[in-house]
Amino acid sequence: MAHLQLTALAGGAGDEMEEVALLGSYDVEAGPVGAAEGEGDEEAGMRRVQVRVAGMTCSACTGAVEAALSARRGVRRAAVSLLQNRAHVVFDPALAKDEDIVEAIEDAGFEAEILPDSTVSQPKSQKTLSGQFRIGGMTCAACVNSVEGILEKLPGVKRAVVALATSLGEVEYDPSAISKDEIVQAIEDAGFDAALLQSSEQDKVLLGVTGLHTEGDVDVLHDILKKIEGLRQFGVHFGNSEVEIVFDPEVVGLRQIVDTIEMESNDRLKAHVQNPYLRAASNDAQEASKTLHLLRSSLLLSIPVFFIRMVCPHIPLISSFLGMHLGPFRIGDLLKWILVSMVQFVVGKRFYVAAYRALRHGSTNMDVLVVIGTTASYVYSVCALLYGAFTGFHPPIYFETSAMIITFVLFGKYLEVLAKGKTSDAIKKLVELAPATALLLLKDKEGKYSGEKEIDASLVQPGDALKVLPGSKVPADGVVIWGTSHVNESMVTGESVPISKEVSSPVIGGTMNLHGVLHIQATKVGSGTVLSQIISLVETAQMSKAPIQKFADYVASIFVPIVITLSLLTFLAWFLCGWLGAYPNSWSAESSNCFVFSLMFSISVVVIACPCALGLATPTAVMVATGVGANHGVLVKGGDALERAQNVKYVIFDKTGTLTQGKATVTTAKIFSGMDLGDFLTLVASAEASSEHPLAKAILDYAFHFHFFGKLPSAKDSIKKRREKILSQWLLEATDFSALPGKGIQCWINGKKILVGNRALITENGVNIPDEAEHFLVDMELSAKTGILVAYDGGFIGLIGITDPLKREAAVVVQGLKKMGVHPVMVTGDNWRTAQAVAKEVGIDDVRAEIMPAGKADVIRLLQKDGSVVAMVGDGINDSPALAAADVGMAIGAGTDIAIEAADYVLVRNNLEDVITAIDLSRKTFSRIRWNYFFAMAYNVVAIPVAAGVLFPFTGLQMPPWLAGACMAFSSVSVVCSSLLLRRYRKPRLTTVLQITVE
Repeated sequence: MAHLQLTALAGGAGDEMEEVALLGSYDVEAGPVGAAEGEGDEEAGMRRVQVRVAGMTCSACTGAVEAALSARRGVRRAAVSLLQNRAHVVFDPALAKDEDIVEAIEDAGFEAEILPDSTVSQPKSQKTLSGQFRIGGMTCAACVNSVEGILEKLPGVKRAVVALATSLGEVEYDPSAISKDEIVQAIEDAGFDAALLQSSEQDKVLLGVTGLHTEGDVDVLHDILKKIEGLRQFGVHFGNSEVEIVFDPEVVGLRQIVDTIEMESNDRLKAHVQNPYLRAASNDAQEASKTLHLLRSSLLLSIPVFFIRMVCPHIPLISSFLGMHLGPFRIGDLLKWILVSMVQFVVGKRFYVAAYRALRHGSTNMDVLVVIGTTASYVYSVCALLYGAFTGFHPPIYFETSAMIITFVLFGKYLEVLAKGKTSDAIKKLVELAPATALLLLKDKEGKYSGEKEIDASLVQPGDALKVLPGSKVPADGVVIWGTSHVNESMVTGESVPISKEVSSPVIGGTMNLHGVLHIQATKVGSGTVLSQIISLVETAQMSKAPIQKFADYVASIFVPIVITLSLLTFLAWFLCGWLGAYPNSWSAESSNCFVFSLMFSISVVVIACPCALGLATPTAVMVATGVGANHGVLVKGGDALERAQNVKYVIFDKTGTLTQGKATVTTAKIFSGMDLGDFLTLVASAEASSEHPLAKAILDYAFHFHFFGKLPSAKDSIKKRREKILSQWLLEATDFSALPGKGIQCWINGKKILVGNRALITENGVNIPDEAEHFLVDMELSAKTGILVAYDGGFIGLIGITDPLKREAAVVVQGLKKMGVHPVMVTGDNWRTAQAVAKEVGIDDVRAEIMPAGKADVIRLLQKDGSVVAMVGDGINDSPALAAADVGMAIGAGTDIAIEAADYVLVRNNLEDVITAIDLSRKTFSRIRWNYFFAMAYNVVAIPVAAGVLFPFTGLQMPPWLAGACMAFSSVSVVCSSLLLRRYRKPRLTTVLQITVE
């Protein structure tokens, strides 16, 4: 259940937790939301109960209870807490009753009782779906604003985010109020192409079907699908050879549906799951191909026009032919009219359609500017041609202007499409990591493996046994059930050293099996795998908008009206000045009159202005940065997180598991009573066996090895089984166990009370600590060791010293942050002496010790009071309140549990250097965004006055409209290319940060 995170249960006690889907609880604009907002929509109509469970002693017990509950029909979720001796169960009251829940727990060997007032009946309500739509035809930020505005006004739509760089839109909607087809229709009515890519509705899938050649094949498919039990509805798209199905996953599996189609059609029809990412890539390729086709057509028609105007007059023979009359028209003029009309209305039809739809909805975009500029030039040229034909006076015509403007704009769009495709390379590379097929191990009736079958990797189901050959990729997250090998997990861990795998070892989908054959059992498939979660996080980040983009969106919304106004003012200024004789007639002589002279300036102003560059400045940079971050093991959850991280002033580190390795080991065990060391360790281990704290595990391991070192078989799997058996027989029975956060634990053994914890726990219970023990404890703390004190039956009996080694890079990273102008702070629940010793070792001056988990958030708020941006680096579990309170939360060492983190950054690789990488990437990205805005703004600020003729009186420089069109086309391409430079980003070397010269 790695795609779930823990958040406080609405209306529940502070220590009650519920699991909420990561992307369901993460709002792009607002950041993490509370449980009140993130209530699981999928649990509508479900019943929730709290069950007291007696008899649990360790995490293995909680696993047994969860497994027993999850196996019951109707149970949606089950979360068991060892510390609270409780189970939180969510189930469908139509399929299960309270008695069934109690029975399931008792069958597992534990006592159960449903707590009064714990049942919560969920109101019936429709769930909210999240759909991702491909939106074609958007050219600038004004288009994005237009689409978002239209979507947000639709009934049932709760939120809509549209990304120009990816041509994608994410819409949260209530399916009872509006359908995805109606959303698609609304987008198309606005003048854009639209199609649903994927939806959060888990029981709907799109299958590609090969073999659909005739209507008869479609009928065969219809008959097969009608007979499948559990198939709610389906729709066959003959043209695309696709079938959209909605099914009940509790009744029929996706693999069963695919197999049924193949068997019932005698292998004439073969079905496969359509990968939404591959479909999106295919659509991008189609858009590029379509734009290239239009560009070729426009170029083929425009080149002759250019030659007729520029080259042919200098070739006497051709010039005399083109000057001949065909009726009242010259042949050359007629040819230009015909060719340009095809460019203007056939090739340029897309601009007219897009401009019309934009204006119909009260918005303006780049297409409006192109249409105005080219139409003005074309209409004037037609009028001038007709005027010359009927009067004999031939004013200059500018047919080539509109043709070349359209050609250059299409050329720019084609380059832009290619460049934008490069920005999403990170997603494509991640998708390619997942294997296309998997080898499924088949079982006979007796449960023995009888063969293997190659299946589509998307059809793997939890619990499937899969065979992974040497040199092939692991198809899903799971555990090894047979075999040994080494696996390259560098895509997640960043470590190039292969990881040894044996029975019970976890494996990650998409990693490469190097040597031996492995049999694995799939535990997480589809969207639940680590790779899918990484892709999902990167996608979510790329869909988000950085706050800085609001400025560009506002400018884009008023840009086109302002440009049109400036164009009209340009025309009026030049025309009135010419009419009043304010400038010499020689200026406009080449254009024949001041009207044409003024019109050319006006058209140039319209055509050269470019809102696209502004609209692309931020999203393209964010897209590239998030992709680059993913390649370096830094997952960013949005543009807003990127923007905040650049201004980080304080970085707060948790100690255990963040600055330290998180592998606590016992170094000392000293007795201050007459008890034998073996009895002392047995007593302490028996008390700590019910705790899940890392220090408890260290004590248990130490005591176990003290008693049984050298007495176990050598095979690792045998050790594990034997150890579990020994633990159950060796440990003493502990009753009334309770964990005291920040202090320790207490329980009863042999009818006597035992306390294991820190000074506060011991002194609060009136136990006197001997001076000798106190001195010994102080010495340990000064050497960065944690002292665990033990009292039994009201008397102090001994203490245990535990150390957690520092990560090798901790001190250098702290020094590097200081060089970057960031102040490191350590906040820990450990005692002051140990905290000070660790802080001194890593070079941190600001230390806050003996802080409870909830108190870490208070420390962050204190630092935020002066407006400082505070980042929190923690393990993402105990530190979740602090991660949520920080401006930038960084969860480090997430490993295979990426999606449970509630932070803004997920640092996948358990390496503190990635903290520096995250901040440095943010700074580099926003430096690039500022340059993008500078280029976009400077281009328009400089180009528009030049096009308006500001320099003409002094230099005689007049920008032809076709050249203005070329400049406009390349401005947006330049911004995208600027963003693509981020692909060359290299994480900073610590030697560079520290300004150290390596000999």
